[in-house]
Amino acid sequence: MPSSGVARRGIHYLQKLKAANIPSDLIEKGQNRVIDASLTLIRERAKLKGELVRALGGALASTSLLGVPLGHNSSFLQGPAFAPPRIREAIWCGSTNSATEEGKELNDPRVLTDVGDVPVQEIRDCGVDDDRLMSVISESVKLVMEEDPLRPLVLGGDHSISFPVVRAVSEKLGGPVDILHLDAHPDIYDCFEGNKYSHASSFARIMEGGYARRLLQVGIRSITTEGREQGKRFGVEQYEMRTFSKDCHFLENLVPLILFLFSLKLGEGVKGVYISVDVDCLDPAFAPGVSHIEPGGLSFRDVLNILHNLEGNLVAADVVEFNPQRDTVDGMTAMVAAKLVRELAAKMSK
Repeated sequence: MPSSGVARRGIHYLQKLKAANIPSDLIEKGQNRVIDASLTLIRERAKLKGELVRALGGALASTSLLGVPLGHNSSFLQGPAFAPPRIREAIWCGSTNSATEEGKELNDPRVLTDVGDVPVQEIRDCGVDDDRLMSVISESVKLVMEEDPLRPLVLGGDHSISFPVVRAVSEKLGGPVDILHLDAHPDIYDCFEGNKYSHASSFARIMEGGYARRLLQVGIRSITTEGREQGKRFGVEQYEMRTFSKDCHFLENLVPLILFLFSLKLGEGVKGVYISVDVDCLDPAFAPGVSHIEPGGLSFRDVLNILHNLEGNLVAADVVEFNPQRDTVDGMTAMVAAKLVRELAAKMSK
């Protein structure tokens, strides 16, 4: 069943219960049990993976995957809810070896572990609203971060998940982060189509919450007047594709870029760097399996050059908006998303 159908089923089910005069406290207790069970599973898996990494020794930071299969906040197609298992399958499919471009081995738990998925649809099927769901996602991220040296690399899901993830990272670390956001869209509408949690509004929630000091957006090529106005309101540094050939020298080495603009490194003076990669930052020739196809995007090597040359303490990241329902039959975009995850994992682990 499509994610929207699951979501509607949960909402309608709750309405039927209320119409049948089922006590609200009974419903709430049931919801609490489901949420507690969900968080317990994440907590115990994170604890096990953290113990394993610490027992092996030698890791200052270790990447751990956390899936958030959420698609109902998408304004168009909701297929990103099905992305996390497809990305995992592509990571370990055997068509390539386990080494990253920088030479780290993914089959070493000190480089990459996995704590599983937040059961988003099961929680929504109980009638849990988005305010509470976002809190569950944030709490799940914090549970991963509690198991030092694990650092979360979150698999979306639509881009609405970035808000609760960044919120959790900032709150857990005790201050704002700097964000590098690769995307065709700025996702900074105040409240797109009346939904404050829309995937098109995630960075508005992040900036107004004070969870990021600086937000650099790269790959932008579909931006409205509101997107530009919101960017100015929050002091966002937006690099559009129409000027990319002029900007790319600096973007591919973000240390000179920051020195050139602000005389400090990305992440300096804050709690670290967060990277959010919307797969549609790439030109659809490289990644056709996205909900919002926007020609004229970044090449895959453009993105890797930016990621590989980034200096700064990478504390968390997400890869979002891969839509398996629009991918090619041979899973081309799944492999692209998996490669992004592999290289981010290598960057974060140390």
